[in-house]
Amino acid sequence: MPNNIYIYISYIRLIRNTLFGITFLLLFSCFSVFAQNQDDIQLANEYLLKGDKKKALELYRDLAKSDVNTPFIYNNYLNVLLDLGNFDEAQNFLKKISKRDPLNIQYRLDVGLTYVKAGDMARADKYFRELIGESKTNVQRIKMMSDYFMSHSLNDYGILSLTESRESLGNPSLFCLELAMLYRIKGNQDRMVQEYLNYVTQNSGNIQYVKNVMQALLTKPEELESLERLLYDKVQQYPDVEVYADLLIWVTMQQKNFYGSFIQARAYDKRYKRDGEKCMEVARVALDNEDYDTALKIYRYLIREYQGSPNYLLARLGLIRTREARVKNTYPVKMDSVKILISDYKSFIKQYPDNVNSLEASKSEAMLFASYLDQKDSAVHILDKLIANPKATLYLKSKAKLDLGDIYMLKGEPWESSLLYSQVEKTQKENPVGYEAKLKNAKLSYYKGDFRLAQEHLDILKQATTREIANDALDLSMRIKENVAIDSTGEALKQYASVELLLYQNKTEEALKKIEFLKQGTSGTGASFSNQTILDDVYFLEANIRMQRGEFEKSLTLLQKIIDDYGDDILADDAYFLQGEIYERQLKNKDKAMEIYRDFLSKYPGSVFAAEARKRFRQLRGDFNGQEQPAQF
Repeated sequence: MPNNIYIYISYIRLIRNTLFGITFLLLFSCFSVFAQNQDDIQLANEYLLKGDKKKALELYRDLAKSDVNTPFIYNNYLNVLLDLGNFDEAQNFLKKISKRDPLNIQYRLDVGLTYVKAGDMARADKYFRELIGESKTNVQRIKMMSDYFMSHSLNDYGILSLTESRESLGNPSLFCLELAMLYRIKGNQDRMVQEYLNYVTQNSGNIQYVKNVMQALLTKPEELESLERLLYDKVQQYPDVEVYADLLIWVTMQQKNFYGSFIQARAYDKRYKRDGEKCMEVARVALDNEDYDTALKIYRYLIREYQGSPNYLLARLGLIRTREARVKNTYPVKMDSVKILISDYKSFIKQYPDNVNSLEASKSEAMLFASYLDQKDSAVHILDKLIANPKATLYLKSKAKLDLGDIYMLKGEPWESSLLYSQVEKTQKENPVGYEAKLKNAKLSYYKGDFRLAQEHLDILKQATTREIANDALDLSMRIKENVAIDSTGEALKQYASVELLLYQNKTEEALKKIEFLKQGTSGTGASFSNQTILDDVYFLEANIRMQRGEFEKSLTLLQKIIDDYGDDILADDAYFLQGEIYERQLKNKDKAMEIYRDFLSKYPGSVFAAEARKRFRQLRGDFNGQEQPAQF
């Protein structure tokens, strides 16, 4: 018995060694063939790169006789055959290799492609439909086929493959993103949106992704309006599907119809018991977009309806901040209104001394003292106390340090400012507040005329994650580069920067005197320089100063000069839009403002202000009045 076992084991080893030897010989043989043909493959590829397809084809044809070369020449050989119209040869080649590897879906799909390239669409259609029918229950295979169709611009077959598979498997939630992509490519936005909505209902965690995609793809007013109507229908049909209600609020905010957003958010918070959370979101966005009327309405509503909720104090603080923003943007700023705001902040702090929101309030109070009442020492005292408070977060302390740095700039102590900004940069690296600190340091260098150092900061900031900071950095960087490129000494820009510093320090009269010298091309000390590249900036700066002083007619005249003399420059749309804003918000001339906003949309459709101009025109026209459409959820 032991001898039999020994014989059996020896026999197995013999077979194993024999098989290994055969396999090795086969592999070695294949490798040898490939090694011999490698030069020919490389030469064929070089002919193809040079555009000599006929010579490439001759080499590929010979190489195709050996199966070992197929993986290395397949794509190039097939493409050359199709490009040269050798469709029969292509089909014969594909039939040959398909017999050897019948499960390879690429080979089978390429057969259909040869029919397409040959112009035999009827045969291609029949072939692709049969192939889709065979594969429709295999999800992985169908995805591969869909990708293939899309890569060859056969998008109708990509859609067909996915929809047939979805129907065959009885799962309408399959392939939502793939179908959305295909419908987008075909320009069928309604179907695209339907698929994204289908996707978002599968998991509420998908909603931010869908919002991001739709924000990028739906940019025209009519597209957003169409989505809004669709979501109204969805909300009515499926009142218990929360994501539809959420998206409806979002799309009205995209249209800057914040009052309409408020109506929906109010119903949303009540239905889903969110303690005013969604209303708070709408109020913050409305405030950021300077829709003060709507923001005030929402904050007052929250104060009235959610007294016991965490959002109550935030709403009270938001109400004061909204009033503050309105006061700051109504020119000239009334000091009595500023004093009332300070009183309101003091009252809030006194009533809730241990609340973190009171620390935020004290920061706002300090900046009102410094910027409007010229009580800088009072502001410094408040901020020093806030920074030393152990209850303040690192973020709040950092923001307070930035404000303190700004106040030292007002006091004419830039070194103290730079020290504070640098401290925040160090403690808040890679955070938005750290980028803000770096931007302030860049501006300090700019004010001092050290444009090279400023540029070093700005080059880093152009990659900042915060879009607003990145845009500010880019604008300042462009101003420096444009002016220094023409005037290597940067003398005109230095004078302009010194004007901006004076304005920062509230020295308006001195700034206006310097502006007059700048317009003449002098520094006020007898030195002359070329100022042509910066004149439009000078006029725009003065227009803003005149507006803030309540000299609206002078401001409008300066803005018109920019439009007339620098119509092709970067500030032309800024000037035109600001004219509309002055007529709307300062002069209360509704008809003139509407005229300017309408013309603006015609002249500057690609401007960053286009969406805002459209919203304001519609608002003035009354499109958003009385939009009390009850939310159906």
